Amino acid sequence: MNDIQSILTSSALTLQNISDSAELDVEVLLCHVLKKDRSYLRTWPEKALDKIQIDQFTSLLKQRQLGQPIAYITGTREFWSRDFHVDPSVLIPRPDTETLIELCLQLIEHKPDARLIDLGTGSGIIAITLAAECPRLKVTAVDSSLEALHIARKNALLNQTQEIRFLHSNWFEQVANESFDFIVSNPPYIAPDDPHLQQGDVVFEPDCALIADQQGLTDIMHISQQSQRYLKPGGYLVLEHGYNQKQSVHDILQQHQYQNIHCLQDLSGQPRISYAQRLTQ
Repeated sequence: MNDIQSILTSSALTLQNISDSAELDVEVLLCHVLKKDRSYLRTWPEKALDKIQIDQFTSLLKQRQLGQPIAYITGTREFWSRDFHVDPSVLIPRPDTETLIELCLQLIEHKPDARLIDLGTGSGIIAITLAAECPRLKVTAVDSSLEALHIARKNALLNQTQEIRFLHSNWFEQVANESFDFIVSNPPYIAPDDPHLQQGDVVFEPDCALIADQQGLTDIMHISQQSQRYLKPGGYLVLEHGYNQKQSVHDILQQHQYQNIHCLQDLSGQPRISYAQRLTQ
């Protein structure tokens, strides 16, 4: 059978041992082929696909059966109700990072014309989302990967936030003597020996955006130290980190004399976003 419902049912069965969201996966792939939203699949379950559509869907399904992440197969992922281009040179946006966005929006509300830098911007989801939500915000986004910056610039164009300044830099190396009200980052924070690196989508994601030495804390330590030079007095450093790193991150922030250190939980109730202020003078 080549109707939508039959294809969805049979295809989902082939993904049962690969994905914990098999039905959603096949719906997303089929929507990508048909260029329709998921409501279309429910409205027209008896609609037959032509040979070209079936061949396209079969090709995508085979990629998923090999474990390829849905976002890399379709080349897009939604974040904060916006679409973003993604490819294997950048991390796949995750809902937990929306907790960081919520926090930043609350902090920026009191200083809408602030200057913000996003370190390790990747696909640009943090910089672009904040720029779109806060038009007066002056945003700089840096990444050490030229491939990632290419994707981020495409996403800025897609989301009409071309005023963002993109900079090729390893953290602060190419940042001039500037000061920022907000420094935000979702840096690599997974330890090299973490078993999660052998599971799920992260198998296909870039190691340089995932893995850090010293139990995943090397880059967080570097950013925390260097941010003291670039953060205005009273400015905020906001970091995403691992579910089991809260205490270590807070120890690092205390070591570098930050004040008002707090942590927010992600959508699963795990400690995920820590933030603190530089001492006021």
